[in-house]
Parts: sequence; C-alpha cells; structure tokens
Amino acid sequence: MAAPASNSSAPASYMPHEPETTAREVRENLKKGQNVPQAKTLDGKVAVITGGARGIGLAIARRYADEGARVVIADLNEAGAKDAAAEIGHGAVGLHLNVTQQESIDAMTAAVATQCGHLDILVNNAGIFDLAPIAEITRESYRRVYAVNVEGLLFTLQAAAKQMIAQGQGGRIINFASQAGRRGEALVAVYCSSKAAVISLTQSAGLDLIKHGINVNAIAPGVVDAEHWDDVDARFARYEGLQPGEKKRAVAAAVPFGRMARPDEIAGLAVFLAGPDASYIVAQTYNIDGGNWMS
Repeated sequence: MAAPASNSSAPASYMPHEPETTAREVRENLKKGQNVPQAKTLDGKVAVITGGARGIGLAIARRYADEGARVVIADLNEAGAKDAAAEIGHGAVGLHLNVTQQESIDAMTAAVATQCGHLDILVNNAGIFDLAPIAEITRESYRRVYAVNVEGLLFTLQAAAKQMIAQGQGGRIINFASQAGRRGEALVAVYCSSKAAVISLTQSAGLDLIKHGINVNAIAPGVVDAEHWDDVDARFARYEGLQPGEKKRAVAAAVPFGRMARPDEIAGLAVFLAGPDASYIVAQTYNIDGGNWMS
C-alpha cells in the first residue's frame, strides 16, 4: 500500500519544534572529545502561562524557565504576575490579562509579540471554581465560571493560534482541564461541565490546528495542594457542615497515591507536552491525579 500523502495545507515554512542542539550533534561532538552543553528542552521558546502568578501556573513558569524558555506570566493580578516574573528572572515578563475581555486578550498577545518577538507556547491555565446544589445554581455563577473556564480559554487559545499561524513556525497549546471534567459531582455541576468542555475544545482545536503545526493537548489534574484549595475547602464546608480543613484532608486521603499532588508534579507533563518529544501527540487530555481516574 502506498504511503499516505503529506498534509499539503501545512505552511511550507513550518519546521519541527526541536531544540537548537540535536541529540545526534551532541553524540558526534562527544565522539570528537568536545564538551558540548546539553540543549535544554525549551531553548529559545517564548511561553505564555495564563493564571501564572501562583499555584500550578507559577510552578510551570519556573520549570519552563529552567528548561530555557522565556516565560510570560499573564494574570488578572498584574502585580502578582510582575513579582513572579522578577523572581523567575531569565527575561520573564509579567502582564495583565483578563480572559473575560477580548481587548485584554488581544493586548496581551500583541505585547508578547512586541516584547518577545514571537509566541511559541500557550499554557491555558486560568480558571475559577464554584459549587452549589442543582436547586441553588444561579445564572450569575454559571456565567462567571463559563466566562473564564470555557469562553476565556477558547478566545485566548484563538488569539495565540492566530499569532502562531502568522509566524509560520507551529507551536504548542496546553489547556488545563480537570479530573472534574471526567465525571459529574453532586455539588459541582457547573465547574465539572466547564472542564468537560475544555476536554472537548482541546479535541476540536487539536484536529483543526495541527495542519498549521500547532499541537493542542490538555492536562487534567486531580486534587492539587495549592492556594486555591483553601477556597474550595471553605465552599464545601458551607454545604456539607464540615470544619475548616476537613474536606481537604478527606479528599487527600481518598487519593490512591495517599496525598494531594504538589504543583511541581504537574509541571513536568507541561514541559513534555511543550517539547520535541510530544511532536506526534494531538488532541489528547492527560490525567495527573494519583490514580483517582483511569481513562
């Protein structure tokens, strides 16, 4: 059987997402007795991390910088974004971003192109949480969660994709879903459905954008021990009559691994999906949840 034809719609200028020094070059130079520094996974790349001023986003920003990327921390908390960028160094930039406003998304994308010259990686990490029994869900809560978790994610993805297409060099987009998107939960209908939408959007965007050399994938974390869990715990306590910290302890104990994840344990997969070894991965959502959900 003849080999399938290549996708002729891919731009001729597109080149594979590879570090500047290849493994073959390193091996050849070592044979010659030359001491060649190992290329970092994300050397020369510019990566935007939304919601990157704290928690999982900040952990990813730190790891990306360690792997050679110039990181842009885009957050509603502009001061927090700038503080995080200053702490990371390596040319990191902190920018304001409100994903519920198109003009803010466009301004952030333009600022990245102007200040950094190009955009190679987007980590769509910004998100919010709310919960209520079905009988108490309000339209305001529904709109607020979907405005950030679904609409904001989609139109930030769109803006980054347009920039990547214009550059003609491909790129990587990593969306943040959740184990909540894999199943329903009695008190968490709106949040769970918003994260299920992220998984679906990742599939559709991945299939649409790969012709431009843009790989779109997602990460579905389980319960992560970060700042946001103080708020989650308080919300569950209200409806379940629990003491502060009780829900968090129970959830951690229920994880097969025996504890919640640390933010840095999520960052490793984000590095992999942004790097050259993930070049053939398209439209997938990966769980990191200590065994909570198998799919």
